[in-house]
Amino acid sequence: MTLPRVDAVLACLAEHPAAYALKKRAVQAALAQRRALLRGEAVPEDRSEDAAAVAEAVARSLSALLVARPRALINATGVLLHTNLGRAPLAAEAVAAMVAAAGSCELEFVVESGQRGSRMAWLRPLLQALLGAEDVLVVNNGAAALLLACTTLGGPGGVALSRGQLVEIGDGFRVAEMAAAGGVPVIEVGSTNRTHLADYAAAIDAGASAILWVHLSNFSQAGFVAQPGLAALAGLARERGVPLLADLGSGSLGGLPGDEPTVQQYLAAGAGLVCFSGDKLLGGPQAGVLAGSEALVARCRRHPLARALRPDKTTIAGLHATAALHARGAAQTLPLYAMATASVATLRGRAEAIVDALGWGRGCVQDSEATIGGGSLPGDVIASAAIVVASERPERAAARLRVGAPMVVGRVQAGALWIDLRSVLPEQDAGLLAALRGLGSG
Repeated sequence: MTLPRVDAVLACLAEHPAAYALKKRAVQAALAQRRALLRGEAVPEDRSEDAAAVAEAVARSLSALLVARPRALINATGVLLHTNLGRAPLAAEAVAAMVAAAGSCELEFVVESGQRGSRMAWLRPLLQALLGAEDVLVVNNGAAALLLACTTLGGPGGVALSRGQLVEIGDGFRVAEMAAAGGVPVIEVGSTNRTHLADYAAAIDAGASAILWVHLSNFSQAGFVAQPGLAALAGLARERGVPLLADLGSGSLGGLPGDEPTVQQYLAAGAGLVCFSGDKLLGGPQAGVLAGSEALVARCRRHPLARALRPDKTTIAGLHATAALHARGAAQTLPLYAMATASVATLRGRAEAIVDALGWGRGCVQDSEATIGGGSLPGDVIASAAIVVASERPERAAARLRVGAPMVVGRVQAGALWIDLRSVLPEQDAGLLAALRGLGSG
């Protein structure tokens, strides 16, 4: 079988708006893929594939590549902080602030004096007051905050970490590996199920330079287990003159269902430095925050990694707007908080309004269980309401919704497609109705 020449396919793509180099690369890749598929196949040598046919396929792939991504969709999974779907949806104030900062802005410029300033000039004091911390530093994500803290404060002897806190997070990454990525060793202490204060003390006596406490944000332990509390570790850290670092992960400030510890509680318990994410329970954009002792934060700020890990202007703007909502006592207006605290009656009412408009009958509105997600509150569920789409092939129905307009991601459960209203914002109901109408009567 013969394939068309690259230049012949490119000639058919002359009017496509993609740059020539991109078109050439796409054509070469398409032809290489076809050659690979043809290897070993018994096909007539005189059979050929038309250049126009290849160009048509390439044009479709190029056009899809040039569409602005990632695209918006409706999260109907019931997982509020869905990592694959962008975690916390941002408040309108945060979106507006990020758009305003996207052009030229006063990032590192003092308009009153005309002099260079700090990109943390406004965010830093706001977070200090909000968290009750002596000082605060922001980097580009939660893992970066942990890396910077351990690299800066864990040398030269390493950080002591309980074997019961060797947490693995998403995509196979492990907290201990991230903590050690800057060259500072992690000293494992205790056992998987039981670690005692004496284990940490022994590690410090052997040369460990810091203690690392990791919140079990995505799993829990039960049975014959033991772990000294954060306050007890803080006492040991003060006694031995080493910093106590606490990785809180989700970064709750309170006000959400469940018993997740807050940043303020960790600081009050004596943690010298608390690391957490901005795009989880805080409800803001992706960022990492280090909050705590002025001296420890200052050391982190001076480390070269702080420059490499600093956040961009839009992140700072979005995080500032989110923190301002918390500071004004308006956290309940954040999309995450609104979704998490909505009553089941409200969710059921919205679901019934949608099925009434579809003519499906209210019997398909069922009680459901949602979760916060994002590695927060393992095992905790929030009562919810869902539209259950009965279908002989629920996976196919789910796939149709995922590629529809608007795109909707639900969950397949118990042989049916579930559309959980807990993770759908009220302003998305009209779009959800339109998407479900495309499925027919279910």
